[in-house]
Amino acid sequence: MTTLAPTPAGDRHSEADDVTVARADCQADSAGGLTFDISDPGMPGPAHLVLRRRDSGHPAEEVRLPLTPAADGRLRAALPSSVRLAEGRWDVYAQHADEEPQRLAPGVNDLRSLVDRVLDGTGEHIAVRIPYATKHGNLTVRSWLRSPHAEAGEILISEASIGIRGRVYGTPLTAEAYAEAVPRTETDRIQRSQVTTDGADFTVILHHGLLAGTGPGRLNLWLRPAGESGPRVRIARLLDDVPDKKAIFTYPFVRTDTEYGPVETGPYYTLDNDLSVRVRAAGPGKDG
Repeated sequence: MTTLAPTPAGDRHSEADDVTVARADCQADSAGGLTFDISDPGMPGPAHLVLRRRDSGHPAEEVRLPLTPAADGRLRAALPSSVRLAEGRWDVYAQHADEEPQRLAPGVNDLRSLVDRVLDGTGEHIAVRIPYATKHGNLTVRSWLRSPHAEAGEILISEASIGIRGRVYGTPLTAEAYAEAVPRTETDRIQRSQVTTDGADFTVILHHGLLAGTGPGRLNLWLRPAGESGPRVRIARLLDDVPDKKAIFTYPFVRTDTEYGPVETGPYYTLDNDLSVRVRAAGPGKDG
């Protein structure tokens, strides 16, 4: 059984309605590579799969992959994990000879290898590529490239706190580790929280009272795996088959009384699948 990548309710970028000439079936591997299969139209000359990074500010920023004959009258292109694909959204085209590249529509996305993906942590960076259907029905690949990386796992909500379990890749996790909750509008107002470590695994407890004390707003969550002297790593959830988690992974809010009045705090994933916390005003008698 294949895993079909979900179509997000609101892809955050606008796109023109393009004419699609073929559908591409995608298969992901656990190392971060993708293969694309399309029907062979039988046109003369070389064929390429073209990925163009959207909104990069550099029109020439693209990756070209040769399409070569495969079984059953198909053409295949491979995007190995060793090919760097900058973070962002990459629109997928097919180009035959000197013709203009044409947008591809998604076929079957086999993403089984991405479900509950666990890496050995020996690589220099974490490469994640997830193909998905845009709101216009075109094929796009969402890419992340991070080193080091703090992968968020289970999130536990109680009346007192938000508990986050995760794993660190690309850097040692030490006894000096701590977490930071940083308001987006006041980046020098950092709230620190202790971290419990077990090898590469970590658990951080964020108390609602501490978060609520910053007032209404949004706080980004960071991990300092080696304490103040080491790298600062954004906590995110990337190692699965869901390209846009904001509307998929939802969590309850908890009410807290503060000097600003009653507020509610709760975690959420951003449009980039980074983990953040929202503090919002609570109406009278409103449940979290």
